[in-house]
Amino acid sequence: MAYQAEYIWIDGTEPTPLLRSKTKILADGKEPPVWGFDGSSTNQATGESSDCELQPKFVCPDPIRGRDNILVMCDVHLAQDDKPHPTNTRAPLERVAKKYAKQEMIFGIEQEYTMLRPDGSPLGFPVGGGFPAPQGPYYCGVGTGRVIGREVIEEHTQACIDAGLMIEGTNAEVMPGQWEFQIGAADALTVSDHLYVARWLLHRIAEDYDIVISFAAKPQKGDWNGAGAHTNFSTKAMREDTDMKAIEAACKAIGKQIDKHIKGYGHDIESRLTGAHETAPFNKFSYGVSNRAASIRIPWQVSRAGRGYAEDRRPNANCDPYTVTRLLLETVCGAA
Repeated sequence: MAYQAEYIWIDGTEPTPLLRSKTKILADGKEPPVWGFDGSSTNQATGESSDCELQPKFVCPDPIRGRDNILVMCDVHLAQDDKPHPTNTRAPLERVAKKYAKQEMIFGIEQEYTMLRPDGSPLGFPVGGGFPAPQGPYYCGVGTGRVIGREVIEEHTQACIDAGLMIEGTNAEVMPGQWEFQIGAADALTVSDHLYVARWLLHRIAEDYDIVISFAAKPQKGDWNGAGAHTNFSTKAMREDTDMKAIEAACKAIGKQIDKHIKGYGHDIESRLTGAHETAPFNKFSYGVSNRAASIRIPWQVSRAGRGYAEDRRPNANCDPYTVTRLLLETVCGAA
């Protein structure tokens, strides 16, 4: 019996790429092959030479269509010479991950996002304008008026589980209509592939509720929290040493590359990293135990044990995980 393969890829939209997908019908038993698409419609080619390649990289069950249908996360290559497309950020991550494989660096990413109405207003804000009650009761809240959009979260969480993604948890966030799910812990390529498929599933499920999913860094201006993708990271040395030296060395190495990391951590990061709303200023670097106002937070239990992981709190919700994990690999493992 034929089955459906949903090919998913990242386009060339600037400043923040979009997810795209299309369906290929395959005969029973046939593996998803290399496919193509019109790059002139995705900001990845011109009309005179429009063909681009989709190369399958990660395959999982399709929890929406069910049966034997699958989701296929792809990266984009040039049809002319089969080289990675300039918008392909997975290929450089793959090279860096191979280079530093012996250090066994793993990641966990906390993906925040905001639910919007089709008119762009946050779900949970009064229809037609105005503001809800100030932040306070919404984070990890329960009850009408405090939690908005739970039906989407429940369906998305189960879809991630059914797809075999490494989803670790979910929670309502500080601003109304804002939520978070966590993916990991795994190597850079795995956590990034899984996160992109989880993002696609979130967009797809929200379609059925006429809800827009926003990964904007600051979806609501004013005294409201922005949306991040806090990235937890750990090398083998950070997990095995018991004197905090490896963790502190990693933090110090990152502190020497402020501009490089900030440029790769997502669009409009300056509006989110202001020093308020549980953030550090984008142009300054700090790290500290249990400090959510620092660039990098070291959990208290890690400090007590002397080993474990650290959390880079700077990446935006709209960041490219392939880029974020590559930068952390280059900086932390390159300095070891």
